[in-house]
Amino acid sequence: MLVMPPRKTDFFPVLVVLHQERSSSGRVGQMLLEKGFPLDIRRPVLGEALPQTLAGHSGAVIFGGPMSANDPDPFVEQETDWIGVPLKENKPYLGICLGAQMMVRHLGGKVGAKQGEITEIGWYPLRPTEHGRLLMQWPKMVYHFHREGFDVPRGVKLLAEGDAYPNQAIRYGDNAWGVQFHAELTRAMMQRWVVHGAERFTMPNAQQGSEHLEGRMMFDAPLKAWLSEFLDMVFLNKKAVAAASPRYGASMPATEVAQS
Repeated sequence: MLVMPPRKTDFFPVLVVLHQERSSSGRVGQMLLEKGFPLDIRRPVLGEALPQTLAGHSGAVIFGGPMSANDPDPFVEQETDWIGVPLKENKPYLGICLGAQMMVRHLGGKVGAKQGEITEIGWYPLRPTEHGRLLMQWPKMVYHFHREGFDVPRGVKLLAEGDAYPNQAIRYGDNAWGVQFHAELTRAMMQRWVVHGAERFTMPNAQQGSEHLEGRMMFDAPLKAWLSEFLDMVFLNKKAVAAASPRYGASMPATEVAQS
């Protein structure tokens, strides 16, 4: 399915890979459209094919999903193998949660749960590495919904770290990126996740649904601002300016967040 931006553009579309029939690209899709990129949305889990080349695309985003990157399902293996296309063609690639884990597996790394089946479900601290700080400012708190993490394969740079799962953001080469957390959720998406994922809130280290929604009031505005600049870096090759602005490091008042 091709979704066009509100204004005429010369950009090729960004390939968007989703993993459920009703999944949404959320803020990532909204922001890419606002920046002038059409969206080519495909769902291999429903039998839709991925392109053999990205010559007609500006890049690709593989989103998260309830499955594991270790699952033997044909579409999981297909997507993991397909990541070789943007890597070989040096086209922008962004993997979010499952999409990042697939890239790690493609590069020979491992994906799995920590001992004790520790999860990150809710809001947790994020700390940029020295290399990450050189690229841009990062939010101090990010939103998660996963129970597996990834290691850092040879040749991959670690950009940001966390507590329960230390590897949170990575970069491979010039144009391939992966993040373990979710910056793409709109308010409606988070509410759906809280309702449909409530059975996971009893897992080790998971936060309750009320904490998810309260955290959004405090931490979402810096995360949203970061996402816009991060997408500029990935798809427009714009280096973010690590200015002294506190917008990524401090939360906005709840009255301002509620309007976003």
